Amino acid sequence: MHKPSRPLGSPDTYNDRIRIVLVETSHSGNIGAVARAMKNMGLGNLWMVNPRSFPDETSYARAAGASDVLDTATVVDSLDEALADCVLVMGTSARGRKVPWPVMPPDQAVTAAASHCGQGTVALVFGRENHGLSNDELQRCHYHIHIPSNPDYSSLNLAMAVQVMCYELRMSYLKGLEADARRPYLEPIAQPGDAGWDVAPASVGDVEGFFGHLQQVLEEIDFHRRDKPRQLMARLRRLFQRAKMDQMEVNILRGVLSAVQKTAGASGIEQSTSGTGPQAPEQDQGKRHV
Repeated sequence: MHKPSRPLGSPDTYNDRIRIVLVETSHSGNIGAVARAMKNMGLGNLWMVNPRSFPDETSYARAAGASDVLDTATVVDSLDEALADCVLVMGTSARGRKVPWPVMPPDQAVTAAASHCGQGTVALVFGRENHGLSNDELQRCHYHIHIPSNPDYSSLNLAMAVQVMCYELRMSYLKGLEADARRPYLEPIAQPGDAGWDVAPASVGDVEGFFGHLQQVLEEIDFHRRDKPRQLMARLRRLFQRAKMDQMEVNILRGVLSAVQKTAGASGIEQSTSGTGPQAPEQDQGKRHV
């Protein structure tokens, strides 16, 4: 029916203590898309309550490389069966209820889920594509989860809603690892000095040497006049210091400046030995003095 996928093995997000429960899913393609969303975020515990069509070719086709999640999925006849051994149940809901119920946004919901994972299985319940969970089903949940989508177009596709929650779970899990200082999953690599950057930051001395070289070249090509400096060097200094260069970047720029000096010098020699002597340029033509 389908090509075997590389197994997820032991799901690495909360050790499979998070159970994704789909209630009476109508379109089997959505089941496959949910499996893919789960595996992307390191989850593999999928339960289905009375799906209209499963297993079938469409669900496996949509799962792409996540067919192993479908292979190990559990299908039951009632929501009670899916929740019986859980210690915490949260259901997604986009509608207000006559009787107020504890409601959480996704990030707070996964914090609650994480805090209960050590006690047992936590279920996240998703309803039917056309009308979600019934009032009776939502009353079986300790908390409701509301994804704050655009109020003018608030209906999310089933797999999209699952992806939002699985992403939040993944982020919560990785932040927990960061707190234990085990693996730098979430550390940004934005500038020299960050873990993972390939070259050390340029020293102050390196950068000052570059600025001196830059000013010298700009004066040699008559772009910058020492007698009328205005704010050119200050603005260039601000620009390059904002870039937070590494050592190799400074070396590259110094190489560019040296090449400019070489080319400008060669051009001056050719002009002086051409037999006509150097010609004064027309006033201000082709130049900008700053």
